[in-house]
Amino acid sequence: MTANQIWRLLAAIRERQPLVHNITNFVVMNNSANALLALGASPAMVHSSDEVEDFVALSQALVINIGTLYSEQIAASKLAAIRAKVASVPWVFDPVGAGATPYRQATAVALARLGPRVIRGNGSEILALAQQARAGQGRGVDSLHGSEAALDAARKLAKDSGAAIAITGEVDYVTDGSRVVEIHNGHPLMTRVTGLGCSATAVIGAFLAVEPDALAATAAALATFGLAGEIAAEKARGPGSLQVELLDALYALDEATLTARVRVTG
Repeated sequence: MTANQIWRLLAAIRERQPLVHNITNFVVMNNSANALLALGASPAMVHSSDEVEDFVALSQALVINIGTLYSEQIAASKLAAIRAKVASVPWVFDPVGAGATPYRQATAVALARLGPRVIRGNGSEILALAQQARAGQGRGVDSLHGSEAALDAARKLAKDSGAAIAITGEVDYVTDGSRVVEIHNGHPLMTRVTGLGCSATAVIGAFLAVEPDALAATAAALATFGLAGEIAAEKARGPGSLQVELLDALYALDEATLTARVRVTG
């Protein structure tokens, strides 16, 4: 994937302003919505089982995130995922904390079987979802495994699920089971702000709305988000100001900066 391809996809988002429907966790709702707006997409946070099916049909992409898991969200997520398949709306799954408890693991496995185009998680979440780690081995949303350690599991999960799998960490990896793309953009300060991984998942939804190749859309999204984090860290005084600078960086990112600074291989 080239920098020029990534820029063309970002330009397409800004031109088309795709509607991205999010069923996400309470901690990150505001951050994810603002990240999508800054990028150029249109966010919606619609969670009720009474309307998710209708709203999915109006959207260009769906994002499901199980960070703050509860029964109503599970029901709504399953309805939305099934409707997305019928309506040919691509969707992204973020299995937050997969493997931490049997309940969360079972939910993650059930949703992964409903046809997501992309699954994004940290190393431990991907290992758990590929069922190479037992329930209870995770530590909430924190990863106990590096991204590279989960690459073989990601390849297997991609083949089993039909989804492109993104493992985020110091280096991000995206695979469809055969191809592998590495993304080296990002900054350590980003780990000090809660929910930036969830915001990255939402951004993947925006790119998936304009690019049918799930691996290409995911790699472009993670490179763009990681680069914005790098630019933000250059100006930030700490985690608080990083959040503000990150939104500004997403909004202001131009072709010259992106093509000069994205670091993607594969």
